[in-house]
Amino acid sequence: MRARRLGEATTARLMVAPYAIGTVLLLALPALVTLTLALTEYDLITAPSFTGLSNFGDLLDDPAFGDAMVATLVFLGFAVPLRVGGALALALLLHRGFRFAGAHRTAAYLPSVVPDVAIALVWLFLANPLYGPIPILFGAVGLPAPDLLTTGPGAVALTVLISAFALGEGFIIALAVRRELPEELYELARVEGASPLYTFRRLTLPLMAPTLALLTCRDVGLSLQFAFVPALLVTEGGPDRATTFLPLLVYRNAFENGRYGYASAMTVVTFALTLLVVAAQLRVLRRGRLALD
Repeated sequence: MRARRLGEATTARLMVAPYAIGTVLLLALPALVTLTLALTEYDLITAPSFTGLSNFGDLLDDPAFGDAMVATLVFLGFAVPLRVGGALALALLLHRGFRFAGAHRTAAYLPSVVPDVAIALVWLFLANPLYGPIPILFGAVGLPAPDLLTTGPGAVALTVLISAFALGEGFIIALAVRRELPEELYELARVEGASPLYTFRRLTLPLMAPTLALLTCRDVGLSLQFAFVPALLVTEGGPDRATTFLPLLVYRNAFENGRYGYASAMTVVTFALTLLVVAAQLRVLRRGRLALD
């Protein structure tokens, strides 16, 4: 029996080992290197020189960093609820079996497998103020064309809209969870005469709340990732730095200005900001679930 337990423990360790090695090599080690570089002045040409916390002090006096932090929080405030809410709405619409249901689910997931660069270039064409289909369509129905590339709010709205289309993974997860909910509960709710809105609020939402909380926390990091390419290729961080989000500012300081130590300090602060946003979300979601109960 003891030999069997030792064999099972060895098997478990061997199965976990690739994930543990990957975590160390792809997460822990790069994080340690980034934290180390954040304490130095480094340009990839000369040797790094230790500067302590001076990079973090410079961040406090950098107006570009302050603008980027505000722009990032505004973007997250719109993009995360839109992406999670969109995934939930699609899951509720498409969880039942009906004709061409598979085609509809595939169409909902398909934008997530299209390269970010391709999606960004398509939207750059669609929103072009001179010949883009969106301004032309608005003009055809007598409405003023939205300034999606020439004004700050319009550019932020465009990046939020672009990121919202990559919700396929969240949709698949929400769909799987919704299809696993016991239909007997919904039959009972219909027998009791519960309205669809009441059923959603008192039954579906509480049961799916843990999954939605996980998707929301996960989406904070993913939204920053999805915003980088549109901000770089479509709006170029403008106008007036309205879409210069923290990842784009880190990229420019590192690869355009050669300030790798300073960019590493920004990365550390971005990571800390992400943790704070996730913690705040968990607190709000926990209170919301208690209210639902």
